[in-house]
Amino acid sequence: MRAPLRRLWLKIHRWIGLSLGPVLALTALLGAVLVVALPIDRYAHPDFFVARSAADAGTATARAALPLEPLRQRILAEFGPTTNFTLRPPRKPGETLWVYVRGPWEGTLYLDPATGAEQGRRGSHEGAYNLMFELHSSLLLEDTGKGILAFVALAYLFLLVTGVVLWWPTRWPPSLRIVLNRGLLRGLFDLHRTGGAVLGLLIAVSIFTGAYMAWRPLGNFISAAVGQQQVKPPVVPKGPTSAPRLSLDELVARAQQVFPGQPIGYVQVPAKPDRPLRVRFRLPDDPHPNGIGSAWLHPLTGEVLAVRRWQDLDVGNGAVVVIYPLHTGELGGLVHQAVTVLLGLALCGLGVSGVWLWWRRRAVAAAAARDRALSGSTRTTS
Repeated sequence: MRAPLRRLWLKIHRWIGLSLGPVLALTALLGAVLVVALPIDRYAHPDFFVARSAADAGTATARAALPLEPLRQRILAEFGPTTNFTLRPPRKPGETLWVYVRGPWEGTLYLDPATGAEQGRRGSHEGAYNLMFELHSSLLLEDTGKGILAFVALAYLFLLVTGVVLWWPTRWPPSLRIVLNRGLLRGLFDLHRTGGAVLGLLIAVSIFTGAYMAWRPLGNFISAAVGQQQVKPPVVPKGPTSAPRLSLDELVARAQQVFPGQPIGYVQVPAKPDRPLRVRFRLPDDPHPNGIGSAWLHPLTGEVLAVRRWQDLDVGNGAVVVIYPLHTGELGGLVHQAVTVLLGLALCGLGVSGVWLWWRRRAVAAAAARDRALSGSTRTTS
């Protein structure tokens, strides 16, 4: 590569890395920590995650019969009529029932699924795990932070391209040797250069999947790019209804008639009657651990407005069934989760080493300039 062009690529790589690298390093480190922190959080807070009635012989029967309408009335009475909430039924025996509340107060309630008794609650930003998750997913800036992270993810692609261009060897096969016995500066340079070239593509997959989930317009853009219309949730018909209002239990029962015998992932209960109630199911052919297959119902009458499996969605939004478990490491079990942790640590290391190399070389250059100036001054005096 010609020297002027190489200097241009180096400047692009350097200044993108210096300006956005710290954000990438932080989010990558938090992502790696979150994979490990999830089981630790559950172990440290058993009241949140282990039902107190789990040892009772009749727990399973009681859990199935737990009435949901009194629970809805209880939530609305405490948090107000404008509150949206989502129920997450237990996935395993002995787990609690989670209620994600979105209203004047935002957080999660943890209930005993057999009795409905509250075992604890935690705000969205309360606790070390929640705080790290919010920082990782949105920089604590809600939708604005998600947009920033999507932009940073795009910037990483420029870092990857410019880094590969700078690394590209003149002879093949390339040497991937890392020299560690010639000082810290040389060792870090080799780790940064070779590590970025070898792991860059895998890290890009992790970053892209994270940006895909954080910034929803990205999926819509992909669907539009391939000529597909976005599959939107159904609309509740306007106008008054003469049918009696059904309880939440009856609404969920009608949804279960659509996918009989299939476990429920979430029940999303809207605050306003002009929004449909959505019940998500964890179907056998659905790669998403929480399930994407859904039934939308009229929140008052229980009329089924739409039924969609993940295959029925447009490609941009349907791809989340694979992108979510791919990003979190759940797609390949413990091995995949370990790889996810290592990639997060590697990206953090690339960001930190890049900033350190830049600072260290500036310090060395400044010291050399001072030495030259001092040497010139000494000769002049002599």
